[in-house]
Amino acid sequence: MLAWYQQHGRKHLPWQQQITPYRVWVSEIMLQQTQVTTVIPYYERFMQRFPDVFSLAQAEQDEVLHLWTGLGYYARGRNLHACAKQVVEQYQGEFPQDLEALADLPGIGRSTAAAIASISMGMRAAIMDGNVKRVLTRFFAIEGWPGQTSVNKELWQLAESLTPEHSFREYTQVMMDLGATLCTRSKPACGICPLQPHCAGYASGEPTQYPHSKPKKAKPEKHTIMLIIQNSAGERWLLQRPTQGLWGGLWSFPEVDSEAEALILLRQQFGCEPESQQWLDGFRHTFSHYHLHIQPLLLTLPGTSQQIQQGSGHWYNSNKPAELGLAAPVKKLLTQI
Repeated sequence: MLAWYQQHGRKHLPWQQQITPYRVWVSEIMLQQTQVTTVIPYYERFMQRFPDVFSLAQAEQDEVLHLWTGLGYYARGRNLHACAKQVVEQYQGEFPQDLEALADLPGIGRSTAAAIASISMGMRAAIMDGNVKRVLTRFFAIEGWPGQTSVNKELWQLAESLTPEHSFREYTQVMMDLGATLCTRSKPACGICPLQPHCAGYASGEPTQYPHSKPKKAKPEKHTIMLIIQNSAGERWLLQRPTQGLWGGLWSFPEVDSEAEALILLRQQFGCEPESQQWLDGFRHTFSHYHLHIQPLLLTLPGTSQQIQQGSGHWYNSNKPAELGLAAPVKKLLTQI
């Protein structure tokens, strides 16, 4: 594996340059459930704005989520900000060189802590991301879904026992690289894989059956009406969502269940009826656990409408956009209209 890494491994990714715990940490959080090619431009913009943990800790959450907009799984962005504050307050800006202490920080956990420790601190620690799970389940032809407690425990035991007593950074990197470049989910390049001669999954003739998929359940279907309330200046009214829950801390359009509710909201907040209203094309936004059907309703306020109190929302100007974290469907709608 290490010999293969020296010849074929990835060594020129942005977070592999000027390696520090901070740079590795940010990359690992961004790479959770997101592909490398998607992450690179986000990472580079993030590093330019927040070059160290102190600048990130001092930032407003809105600015952090603004730079995160489009990466998805926004709890990662909120946790990243919270973690930076904790590292500054509790550890004077130095990431703890202890696996348990690292894993206890917001949004990190066991595998990410191991990646930070092995890549940036030279510590022996086993990781268990999606790439590693795929490599191990195929190589050993492990039955069962990796999310099952018994299978997960077996994988961690294997990962711990296989981690060498040297070259920790290189070994961690090669396990990720192999899964990302050769031992891929649908079309593994078994013909050039260094593990192929001993791989039980390859020997079975069906390597792609490993790892076993999570037992499927039909995703629930939910519906909402998003109100695009537009004033005479062409600005649209946004509200900040609660920190916890869907799109936590991001700015979004108000939501209602019916047209009648929309008109009631307009009267309560603005003291008026809409000058015009228009149903826009609806679309479906898919989350990991359900589908959300979004029906946008554009309501234009009359020029004489009563202004809402300061602080109850934000008038978003697409020509001079504020640096706010926007929910993905909101960004899509603002672009379309």
